[in-house]
Amino acid sequence: MSMRSKPLDCKSDEALQDVTLIQDEQQKAAEKERFTSASWDHSSHEQFVAYYAEKSLRPEQLQHFRSVRQAILRILRERNKDEHKYDMVDIGCNAGGQCAAWAEEGHRVHGLDINEPLLEVAKRRAKEAGHNIDYRLGTATELPWPDRSMDVCIAMELLEHVRDWQRCINEFNRILRPGGALLLTTTNTLCPRQSEFNLPAYSWYPARLKRHFENLAVTTRPELANHAKYPAVNWFDPYSLGAELASRGFIWRDRFDLVDTAKKGILAKVLVGAIRALPPLRLLAHFCTSGTMVLGLKE
Repeated sequence: MSMRSKPLDCKSDEALQDVTLIQDEQQKAAEKERFTSASWDHSSHEQFVAYYAEKSLRPEQLQHFRSVRQAILRILRERNKDEHKYDMVDIGCNAGGQCAAWAEEGHRVHGLDINEPLLEVAKRRAKEAGHNIDYRLGTATELPWPDRSMDVCIAMELLEHVRDWQRCINEFNRILRPGGALLLTTTNTLCPRQSEFNLPAYSWYPARLKRHFENLAVTTRPELANHAKYPAVNWFDPYSLGAELASRGFIWRDRFDLVDTAKKGILAKVLVGAIRALPPLRLLAHFCTSGTMVLGLKE
């Protein structure tokens, strides 16, 4: 009996392995289907829409939008030696604040967001302001614009919310013309301060614990992630994100390289200069900064 039972046990083990493989493949297929363009949920919590619609009109936020615009334009003008109007797109445009900042200076502006109620706010505000902005409902993994159609691509606080974030970067690269600029802002795992989850030092939580709170945020505790339909699931740092851009042929700079020191006082100039010159000090500065900001210049 013992000699005959061994082949049966082997067959059972093989059958169990086959079942496990099939289940794994089914799970992967289900996950892929979940993140196809047809499966995205374009609705939103009322609290989320109200908060970001109001936030985008705050004076400090409007100033932030304009400072981002000026930083990108300064880099482009230094590099390209011109001051013409650009084709610009804001991916994850929210209520349209960044788009409006570019439209008010006469640039050709496009915006895309997955959140339909917020996009309607953006469209209404553009109409009221007399801005001709091309707003689209969609996902960052499948952009509706042709190859090499944009000079500037901005994706602020977006990559952390899309599981297939590398596909997003590939799409940004696809639509960007040579010589163009890609600005990314996202999470910073180096710094314990963050605003994605209402939990202390969440950036430093281990991956398994983060998955637990992500699940709560989309089921019974939406307030944990500020009622975001798609809570943050990816955590970056400036160095790894910059390396991703470099692998795609970009020259990249971080937030400290983007500071316009000409408008700063003596102390700020000395501090920024030291951060730029000393890699350990730059790393320490990133530990003290709650978000990642990287600008890529396409070769």
